[in-house]
Amino acid sequence: MSYHESMDAGRALRDARGRAGVSQRGLSARTGVAQPTIARIEAGREDPRVATLARLMDACGLELHAAPARALPTGAGVDRSLIRAMLALTPAERLRALVDEATVLSRLEGARQLG
Repeated sequence: MSYHESMDAGRALRDARGRAGVSQRGLSARTGVAQPTIARIEAGREDPRVATLARLMDACGLELHAAPARALPTGAGVDRSLIRAMLALTPAERLRALVDEATVLSRLEGARQLG
């Protein structure tokens, strides 16, 4: 399986950056990777080297892990880095995140009913 079939680096980076609350410019300042390069990666117009993607993800508070394709079970491709990030939170931080997400879901439900 090729890199493209197993992972969408742009989506992963965009999601990680969003969860970290960091702008492309801020991520650039943290990592030394040029902001236009980050924009091209997120848009899927550039494939980063693994070391670059790992550095970008690390700056967002996440780790990049690779596993042999043949060792992955059915349902492979699950992003476990988010699970690890949640498990690293204190119980109080997890509770705050839950409340925040419930608020967003409630707003989305209300918007769906209006539309």
